[in-house]
Amino acid sequence: MKKSIYKISAFIFLIALAFQSCKVGPDYKRTELQKPESFIYDSIKKDTIINLRWWELFQDETLKTLIRVGLRENLDVLTAIARIEEAKAYHGFTNADKYPKFGYNADATSRNDLSGFAGQETRNYGATANVSWEIDFWGKYRKASESAKAEMLASEASKQSIMISLISDIAENYFQMLDFQKRLDVSIETYEARKKSVILMQAKFDHGYIPEIDLNQAQIQLAIAEASIPNFERALIATKNKLSLLLGKNPLNILQGIKLEDQVTPPNIPVGLPSYLIERRPDIIQSEFNVISANAQIGVAVAQRFPAISLTGSGGLGSSDVSNLLTNPLTWNIGTALTGSLFEFGKNKRRVEVQRYRTEQAVYAYKKTVLDAFRCVEDALVGIRTLKLEYEARSKQVIAADNALYLSEQRYYKGVTSYLEVLEQQRTQFESQLSVAQAHQEYLSAYVKLYKELGGGWISPEEEKEESVAN
Repeated sequence: MKKSIYKISAFIFLIALAFQSCKVGPDYKRTELQKPESFIYDSIKKDTIINLRWWELFQDETLKTLIRVGLRENLDVLTAIARIEEAKAYHGFTNADKYPKFGYNADATSRNDLSGFAGQETRNYGATANVSWEIDFWGKYRKASESAKAEMLASEASKQSIMISLISDIAENYFQMLDFQKRLDVSIETYEARKKSVILMQAKFDHGYIPEIDLNQAQIQLAIAEASIPNFERALIATKNKLSLLLGKNPLNILQGIKLEDQVTPPNIPVGLPSYLIERRPDIIQSEFNVISANAQIGVAVAQRFPAISLTGSGGLGSSDVSNLLTNPLTWNIGTALTGSLFEFGKNKRRVEVQRYRTEQAVYAYKKTVLDAFRCVEDALVGIRTLKLEYEARSKQVIAADNALYLSEQRYYKGVTSYLEVLEQQRTQFESQLSVAQAHQEYLSAYVKLYKELGGGWISPEEEKEESVAN
């Protein structure tokens, strides 16, 4: 009888090994995507690999330092790193199910038989080693491992996406800080100039040279400039605090590097083919790995509909006296098991359907991510082109406003025009100086946005080495 059991177990074991390559469930097939042949607003039509450290093109050492600190100490980045390690551990945890499980058991029992008058105590000691293996006949564990690996790779892509966003956020907030500092400086300079003007107007009024309304109008313009100082000071400090948070620090008095008006504008960016965007943007890569993971889970669900084949074995020692436990003969056994569900009112079928619909949702999310990426690149390209034109126009406006104010003041001093004309030119000059600072900041930030949307700015040490060798 024992020989028959051994033969059956050996037969099942060999059959299982022969079918280890058998896996149920669909294999992953990459989703077909509709990609434009080129970006509509790309002025340089050629293939390219985006600059890996684009922020260095601005040639601002302070900005470089802030980005280095952020990449090292930002809490979102540290969280993403921990999430990757978790995903790696989970992959190893899931992958272990493919292999046999080994265990042991040791026990000591005491039994009292009270059927007699005095009773009788019986002691037993035992030590057993056991092994069990659910053979991955249908590929359930291999599919689960495939899903876990895809999740791990998705978490790595998520980290890259977080780092690219962090770099962009630091750069954008840095330029915003320079913008508010510039507008604060303009407000202070305007306030000081108008303060002198009010003192002069007060003296003229006291001597009866001008009407009181001229003095009041000058005081109004002084108050407008004075009110703008705390407004921009508040915005400047809030931006510095936000930068500190991005760096993983408590609020800092962040130093400024190159002034806004002296910032270097990056050269025109050849953005390359749209197909490169799919291969490069980490959020797209992450979304595709989510599809791969969900697709593998279909195989897990399908495999659960079939019976599980297990091999078990154990061997051990037993004795009523611990002193001769090791001298007793070894006992062992081997067995096979076939387990599965018979009727569960469609539960197993529904489990497969659930995973199929989850995969379908992941595919739609992947397609949406790709479409959104194309949209964002086009928006960024338009932003650079139009903001450049706006910044150039605002710069011309400042030059004209400065000259117009000078001419109005000369006309007023010569009695050719009223003070209302001077006031209007003062207001125009102040607003144009504030507007050109904001337009310059938005123009620089548009480059940051484009680099972000193209998926540039982060590279692993391995990729950096490959890139240096290729060049």
